[in-house]
Amino acid sequence: MSDPLPGRSDPKPSTEGNLVEWRANENRLRAPAADFLAPASRIWSLPAMKQDPHPAAETPDGADVPPFGAYAPTPLEARLIAFSRRQSETWLGKRLAFLARRLVMMRLTHPLDVEVFGQRMRLNPFNNVSEKRVLFTPQYFDPLEREILQGHIGENFVFVDIGANIGGYALFVSGLAGPGSRILAVEPQPGIFESLVHNITLNPSGAIKAIACALADKEGEMTLFLSSKNRGESSVKFVGAPGTEDQSVQVPARTLLGLLRDEGIGRIDALKIDVEGAEDLILVPFLRDAPDSLLPRLMIIENARQRWQTDCIALLERMGYRQVVETRLNVVLERDGAQVSNGIARATEIASAETSQS
Repeated sequence: MSDPLPGRSDPKPSTEGNLVEWRANENRLRAPAADFLAPASRIWSLPAMKQDPHPAAETPDGADVPPFGAYAPTPLEARLIAFSRRQSETWLGKRLAFLARRLVMMRLTHPLDVEVFGQRMRLNPFNNVSEKRVLFTPQYFDPLEREILQGHIGENFVFVDIGANIGGYALFVSGLAGPGSRILAVEPQPGIFESLVHNITLNPSGAIKAIACALADKEGEMTLFLSSKNRGESSVKFVGAPGTEDQSVQVPARTLLGLLRDEGIGRIDALKIDVEGAEDLILVPFLRDAPDSLLPRLMIIENARQRWQTDCIALLERMGYRQVVETRLNVVLERDGAQVSNGIARATEIASAETSQS
């Protein structure tokens, strides 16, 4: 893992709107006007392009955002971070890595600019477990899942990241697949989306498009519950006892199939979904209604069976998907085209029955 490098100054896009999208290669945002992400004064509207279903907005030059490297770790912090990243996934290795992390966090009061998976990132490790893991111990960040995913990456790779957080998976794929790939990174949490967009702008491959919306079983608007202890645990399903500082926010909702059609996606090589227990809300209608050509070849699904009304893993297996591995957090499945085609009718009938009975 290379040490953090100073970099160029990249303007930070404003992030406003019920549906905010970012194309790094075009260096612009697209967003319908709304007010829950940023003050209206930060948006400059432009006419919508015909090939894109959403109106456009552009960030002016001179945005007051420190360039990459402005938050570079101190020499001591850099050594401690490098030390934690070298530790193996053993009991002793984890203890040493967590000790190094604690020493850095004791006095840290700002984000850090670092390189992870060969990509530049600005990380705020204070109340987002994902950012903390990516910063200090990226070797523990779904290593088996990423290894399997890497083995599937090829030319013109199409990847959909649902629950993209600050871009760990999306940037990992972008760095390997290159500019010929196409990546959709979907993240509904406004604060995290802002970090995702910034991390994308630091690595302008042109492959990633970030979309600020929730995915669900119907179009419209949904309540997103925000955890005060871990920003990455926001979900449209309310789970557990609320904390005193927990909040909620209204966000736009799309169906996965509707979003893919609007974006002109005709195939998916790999899909990762981690939405804190709402995976069934997204996948069941998609698997029921999507054409065979749109079914992902590889799927990485957060294993949240205890929160689902329909067992997504069992449903996919009935449709012909094969389970590759089950890790502590996720299940990885891949498809055989013929088996999926033969099993899809029966499986969707079962899914519809289970959904109607719940």
